[in-house]
Parts: sequence; C-alpha cells; structure tokens
Amino acid sequence: MAEVIIVDTPAAAGEWVAQRISALVAGKPDAVLGLATGSTPLPVYAALERRVREEGLNLGHVRGFALDEYVGLPAEHPESYRSVIRRDVVERLGMNAELVCVPNGDRDGINTAGERYEADIRAAGGVDIQILGVGTSGHIGFNEPGSSLNSDTRVKALTEQTRRDNARFFPSIDEVPTHALTQGVGTILRAKHLVLLAFGAAKAEILAECVEGPVTASVPGSAVQLHRHVSVVVDEAAATHLRHIDYYRRSYEQRPEWLA
Repeated sequence: MAEVIIVDTPAAAGEWVAQRISALVAGKPDAVLGLATGSTPLPVYAALERRVREEGLNLGHVRGFALDEYVGLPAEHPESYRSVIRRDVVERLGMNAELVCVPNGDRDGINTAGERYEADIRAAGGVDIQILGVGTSGHIGFNEPGSSLNSDTRVKALTEQTRRDNARFFPSIDEVPTHALTQGVGTILRAKHLVLLAFGAAKAEILAECVEGPVTASVPGSAVQLHRHVSVVVDEAAATHLRHIDYYRRSYEQRPEWLA
C-alpha cells in the first residue's frame, strides 16, 4: 500500500516534498530528479525556490529528467516542455541547464528519441525521486488509458480529454499538439521513489482509482501500486473519495521516528 499523506493545502504538500528532496540532495549532491510539468508540481518548485533563496540549498549539481514533451512543438514555443522546464525549474532553482534533460520531440529523429532518452536515464544512474501528477483520464506522464504498464519512453497519441485539459495553456484547443514523447509507465516505475501529487476535488475520483482501485492499463496511474516506495501527497479536497482515509491519517500521524 502506498504511503498517503493528506495535507491542508497544495503549499503544504510542496513543503513536504521539498523537505524530502533537500534531504536527498544533502546526502547526494548529484541526485537525479524526475520533473513533472503542469500546475500540479508548482508548489514543490516554489518550496524548493524558497529553500534555495533563504536556506542556501544548492541544486547546481542535481540532474533532472522531464517526463515528456510535445511532438512537433518548436523548442522555443513558450508551452514546449523544454521552455517550461527552463522557466519553472532550471532558472528558478539555480540548476545547471546542461544537467537537465527533456525528451526531444522534434519530428526529425523521433523514431529513436525514446531509446536515446532511456539510455540517458540509465547513464545517470536512474531517477532518485520522480515527481508525478495524475490527469483526469488517469494518465501519468502522457501514458493515456490503455498504455502498457511495462512501457518505455515512446510516442503516444493524446486523448481529447487530455487535449481539452491542456488547452488552458494555448490560445485554442486546435493548437494543442496531438502527440507527445513520454516516459513509459515502466520507465516511471524504475525510479527509486515515486511522489504522486493531486490537488482539488476534480482529482478526487481518479486519485481513488489510482491508489485503491484495481491495477489496470485503463488507469495507468494505478501502476504506482506496484512500486515499492510511493508517497501520495494530496490536499483535503483530492482525498474525499479515498475509502481508507482514516487509516491513512492515523498511519501518518502515528508514524514512529525510526520509520521516518
């Protein structure tokens, strides 16, 4: 069973994750982080930015691997994940841009881009902490429903639901790309520690399916149940559909120091 931590606000969730990342980096300055995009991980990056600014946290030697990238969107486009990672993560946190990788969504070479990205992750020693959000369709990364739970980095077609969800970042849904190069579910599961974030009532139903429902390719996020070290950090609104919510609260509140 995943460790489920229920907090009052997304900001509190960001602080919880930032503390774990800070502890990791203290013992391993060249740690490898799996970086998610979208609005969900922003509280984590905000909390890390505060630690960099006020506490001297040094992320300059940390390596990073983004989960995904749109296919065919120019790197300079403000909503390409290459731009987003540079803007929201690298520049804010003082990371070395040369150590932060994003899948190459350029159409030229797309047939081998996934294999090359997998090789880069292996060469870095694998991901230490992978930050994840979950889409309303149950996708993690851009692994849409039906994705193999053993999949590696490859091109996936986006569902219309995902494109509608992401249309808020574009002038219109017509400009949202139809495909993405994404780490596979199997790739994600090879990380040493998964941190799944979910905020707001709109994520409550799918979060419960991911954490407590059957493990199925129809809900790719449910694959986190197969991992040996998963922390699910959610706010009160996102936790409302969890059947075992009282157990999660009690388990976390009574967690012994030696176990933490």
